[in-house]
Amino acid sequence: MPELPEVQTTVNGINERLVGLSIKDAWTDYGSRFHINKDNIKDPAYFAYFRKSVAGAKIRSASRRGKNVLIHLSNGKTIIIHMKMTGHIMYGAYEKKKSAGGKEEWIATEPGPLRDDPFNKFLHFVLCFSNGKSMTLSDMRKFAKVTLADTDRIEESLHLSKHGPEPLERSFGVKELKKAVFRKPNGPVKTVLMNHEVVSGIGNIYSDEILWRAGVHPLERVNDVPLKKWPIIWKAMKETLKKGIDFGGDSMSDYRNIEGERGRFQEKHNAYRKTGSRCAKPGCKGTIVRIKLGGRSAHFCDAHQKLSK
Repeated sequence: MPELPEVQTTVNGINERLVGLSIKDAWTDYGSRFHINKDNIKDPAYFAYFRKSVAGAKIRSASRRGKNVLIHLSNGKTIIIHMKMTGHIMYGAYEKKKSAGGKEEWIATEPGPLRDDPFNKFLHFVLCFSNGKSMTLSDMRKFAKVTLADTDRIEESLHLSKHGPEPLERSFGVKELKKAVFRKPNGPVKTVLMNHEVVSGIGNIYSDEILWRAGVHPLERVNDVPLKKWPIIWKAMKETLKKGIDFGGDSMSDYRNIEGERGRFQEKHNAYRKTGSRCAKPGCKGTIVRIKLGGRSAHFCDAHQKLSK
């Protein structure tokens, strides 16, 4: 699932390429009777409302809240996109065609990653612009969510109202981190960091990398983390998330940027999916091991990430 750095990379791309563009139309094949009365475009009636609401509006700007992409329009509406497990947003030249079976599908028309990367071909949502280009959402597993909200009440939206603080905000210091995580004092620190109601935007990849850098065991209960470790965790969080953005996000799986290109953070992993590798921390002789934690995997060094008790 795209995490904070991947979502921020996408937002940066939208701000660079899409601001000022006028929306001509919208298209989706997400529609399903299983989503009737849901407030997102998978409900055909909601999509009809969505399509009418965005037509003619211009892209003002984009921002991020947790793992959500927020696209702010000139008509006072904001498109909220959560890319979920396999979604990513792209922009370029596309055309709509009919498949051999008569199904509508969108195809990138120019050579390059938009057209040639197989992960970029699962297009289920399209915004068409007056310049002839389109913003597309590739989503192999079709879990992504697209909805609409009033811009001036966006934080009150059902989709965002329960999100915790943003870890890269200047106002988010060690004190704010401790206040957030101690809402779940008995939870494993990795699980708590991944809870979007505690801290926004951190998932499986970056929690592993943050805790590796901080030297904290993922199973350590929040209450049992030594007090001297919290400034170290805070610093590791800031540095790791910024590094993820600097390297264009993590493309170990499906994620691609707005140009359809892979990020490079997967080349910088120290813990995530490094099972059996020697620890990369200077002077450490440990090995990266993998355990199960709440239905997910946790990766850590068996030498410098010891449980404190």
